[in-house]
Amino acid sequence: MKALITAGGRGTRLRPITHTNNKHLIPIANKPMIHYAIEAVIDAGIKDIGIVINPDTGEEIKEALGNGERWGASFTYIIQEAPIGLAHVVKVSQDFIKDEPFVFYLGDNVIVGGIKRFLEEFKKSGNNCHLVLAKVKDPQRFGVPEIKDGRIVRVEEKPKVPKSDFAVTGIYFYDHHIFEAVNNIKPSWRGELEISDAHQYLIDKGYKIGFSEITGWWKDTGKPEDLLEANRLVLEQIINSKESKIKGEVDKDSEIIGKVIIEEGAKILKSSILGPVIIGENTIIENSYIGPFTSIYYDCHIKNSEIQYSIIMEKSKIIDIETRIEKSILGKSVQLMKGDSRPRTYCFILGDKGSIKLI
Repeated sequence: MKALITAGGRGTRLRPITHTNNKHLIPIANKPMIHYAIEAVIDAGIKDIGIVINPDTGEEIKEALGNGERWGASFTYIIQEAPIGLAHVVKVSQDFIKDEPFVFYLGDNVIVGGIKRFLEEFKKSGNNCHLVLAKVKDPQRFGVPEIKDGRIVRVEEKPKVPKSDFAVTGIYFYDHHIFEAVNNIKPSWRGELEISDAHQYLIDKGYKIGFSEITGWWKDTGKPEDLLEANRLVLEQIINSKESKIKGEVDKDSEIIGKVIIEEGAKILKSSILGPVIIGENTIIENSYIGPFTSIYYDCHIKNSEIQYSIIMEKSKIIDIETRIEKSILGKSVQLMKGDSRPRTYCFILGDKGSIKLI
């Protein structure tokens, strides 16, 4: 059994952060999101993993992940030259997969509980294709299955009128027949080889298509609000499964309430931390309040400020901000601070699709 993990998406809905960062390396609870996919696959017993990258940010992924040795696995990097659909991702990976069954896992998906149960169901079922479904409020954003008598009879990509409230998640199990499908379908109106069309091909040709339903939570982190929600859910899971872990320094004038992780080298000075929260290595929090569902990555400096329900990436500084920061994502090396010059003015340097709200 092999695994195929995507790491090549451009992340256009997450700009401006993804103008300079591969979205699969954005931290969720202080861990790059693709690590969750890798760990889920390895926990299911799969060690031979293909990682699909694009020519623009592929080297960044290779440098961040290496050859898989740190996970006890073997990584093979596969280049998708152009972003023309998930079925195309499968198509360009045929030489790596060969005739083996495999799990296809989108690297920007986060799921609680891993995939071992779904893998076992796929193996027992004898299905040619096994899809993992989740009930969602907005199925029109996803591939949507039509289910009759417990069977998938049709799969439609981003339908205007969904036939069910299920979404096909970014976790798929296949045998070698999927290559017949991806090599025979035509590009959609978007110019892409749609994975939903490959699934429909298998259905039309009489292959066995099964499914499992996620009973916990699953997140496709395609939008900023999805990132924040995934961060909240992962923090809840981590904190509920572990005791508070304080490896850094907390002075006597600080207050820690709830489950909090403070990593090595971090310093909490005259501050209040209300968990669940994770503070990264060598980050300094001074005279500040850090509220629930916040992750602050390494080498940050927070002073005289309040933050909650936010993601702060590495080497960022937030200094002397009087209004509480909430529902925010700050990229690498962002500086947000109060100026002391006159006349009083706002001074911004924002990338494309940047967003800022003032009160």
